[in-house]
Amino acid sequence: MQDAPIKLAVIIGSVRGGRFSPTVARWFTRQAERHGGVEAELVDLADHPLPLIMPDFGEDLDAPTQSVVDGLAAKLAAADAFVVVTPEYNHSTSPALKNAIDWYLDEWKTKPVGLVSYGGQGGGLRAAEHLRQIFAEVHATTVRDVISFHNSWSDFEADGEPASPEGSEEAAKSLLEQLIWWGSALRDARAKTPYTS
Repeated sequence: MQDAPIKLAVIIGSVRGGRFSPTVARWFTRQAERHGGVEAELVDLADHPLPLIMPDFGEDLDAPTQSVVDGLAAKLAAADAFVVVTPEYNHSTSPALKNAIDWYLDEWKTKPVGLVSYGGQGGGLRAAEHLRQIFAEVHATTVRDVISFHNSWSDFEADGEPASPEGSEEAAKSLLEQLIWWGSALRDARAKTPYTS
């Protein structure tokens, strides 16, 4: 019996005006759809404006905030795996992405995360490395391979495709295969044995 496709949430990790994240995230989503083995959904953090001020433990949220928190929680909980598209801000990831990670725990727990970074000469790699530490703390596992676009604004054509697709398409294929392996293994493990933390 063939395994069900991995439900993959591709997270747009920037909410800044004029952001480049949607271009990269849509490209990766197209790669996932071509690859097969996954059901990819774009999740734009700009559509889920989580507040920066978090409630005390046990404190009730007001209704509008609760609606935002619940809406994003449902999308994260439904996913078997994630791809996080991150820019680099001041040698780290965006505050909106870090905030989104901090609001949740169970939704990330025991799931694989692929990292796709972009930026200037550093290609966002420092942000990606910071995310490895952050996701480990919420019991998610980042896969080994990462996709990095250096000087990314000139790496993509007007149609949203990379100017040199050969290397990036091969990198996407490798990342997707790792995510499918980890996503399947961890989904089976969660079904078989409860995870304690």
